[in-house]
Amino acid sequence: MSIISIDDLHYAYDPPLPGGEPIRVLCGIDLCMERGEFLSLMGPTGVGKTTLCMALNGLVPQATGGRIRGSVEVLGCDPRRTPVEALAARVGIVYQDPESQLFCTTVQDEVAFGPENLGIAAQEIEERVEWALNVVNMTSYGDRSPNQLSGGEKQRVALAASLAMMPEVLILDEPAASLDPLGRFQVFEAIGALCRQRRMTIVMVSHDAEHVAQFSDRVAVMWEGRLARVDAPSEIFFDRSLREQVGFAIPQVSALAMALNDRYGSTYRFTRLDEAEEALRRDLVKQQSSP
Repeated sequence: MSIISIDDLHYAYDPPLPGGEPIRVLCGIDLCMERGEFLSLMGPTGVGKTTLCMALNGLVPQATGGRIRGSVEVLGCDPRRTPVEALAARVGIVYQDPESQLFCTTVQDEVAFGPENLGIAAQEIEERVEWALNVVNMTSYGDRSPNQLSGGEKQRVALAASLAMMPEVLILDEPAASLDPLGRFQVFEAIGALCRQRRMTIVMVSHDAEHVAQFSDRVAVMWEGRLARVDAPSEIFFDRSLREQVGFAIPQVSALAMALNDRYGSTYRFTRLDEAEEALRRDLVKQQSSP
């Protein structure tokens, strides 16, 4: 059985002015995900990626209102009819702006807040907080106030707070947008490990093509409220017509592969650095061994 199942989902925000037209955002979304899958959502700003994420934990339409039709099922629940607080224990979400999620006086209290509200034993809460802060490399910041942290550090704390809930599904809306390159690598490495080791199902909105290629099982490209294509990263990034239509970024090594293909007639389709190294090394050995 699929962990996430979406069938013909349509959603429109209420008109901003009386008598106006509803603002259509989602226009017939169909998507299924299995346990432990890592799916990345790509596409231009304003195509409905965040709205789709919010529909998975019930904030759309419970907090936003609006008009919704179609079917959404997450972990056997209908997010439209399941209280958001009940679903929060199983479906975690981290937004692009960490300021909207942090409100406790210390980092440690922030990460402990969710498990405390679940009524978990104190010893287990302590273990969860220690583990979650270690995952995002923020162990030494436990006694600090979130107000004293940089934007990237706040984002890591927001991620740790969600991880401490031990969700089965983790939704990430541009989780590394405010991080430096090292911070992005550390956070994505941690997220990838969660997916592999704990079979956590992850939905991530990101424009970072390098990390999307590195960690995703599938990529879903959104365009005008619809899923233009859902496929493996290599299929998505080498779909020239899709790229021209939507305008999303591709990994640098994929751009290199295309340049080599255009110049030499090769058929490279690598999306990660290790794939590029392996393919180029193999062909170099072939050329050297040829008479």
